Amino acid sequence: MDAVRIIAANRCGLARARTVQEIVIEAWQAQALAEAVGSHLAISGPHEVRGGAQGLGDAGGRAGSALLHPTARTGGLRAAQLSEVRDTEATLAGLSGLLGEVCEALVGVVCAADEEGMYWTCVEAMDAADESRDRVSAILKRLALRAERDSA
Repeated sequence: MDAVRIIAANRCGLARARTVQEIVIEAWQAQALAEAVGSHLAISGPHEVRGGAQGLGDAGGRAGSALLHPTARTGGLRAAQLSEVRDTEATLAGLSGLLGEVCEALVGVVCAADEEGMYWTCVEAMDAADESRDRVSAILKRLALRAERDSA
């Protein structure tokens, strides 16, 4: 499945999430997707972005480990369905938006957290999503420079 479709599915899941558990699941799904997209682009993306993409894959993997892993309740990882990235820029722009939405949702969880463990889990997940988003922004800048150079 194309990455843009998976991002859209993740956004819908996050928009429907009402409980802390559902928000954490969607944050986990988004981080797994960041890892998968980064790994995919590191292998088959444009040459200029491969190093940054590897960093995105690594950051997504670290972030996923910061969250609870509710695989039994999620039906598995959406990211496991990733088979292609048709439009690198659209994928990265969508992923950046998704990671921003994840951070916003986790802020709500942090503000309402009754237990310290959930509070710190979500703070770490927010930091990790923010790091992934920074890496996506850096890759998008490289792509923009390449497009600028190619058009000159």
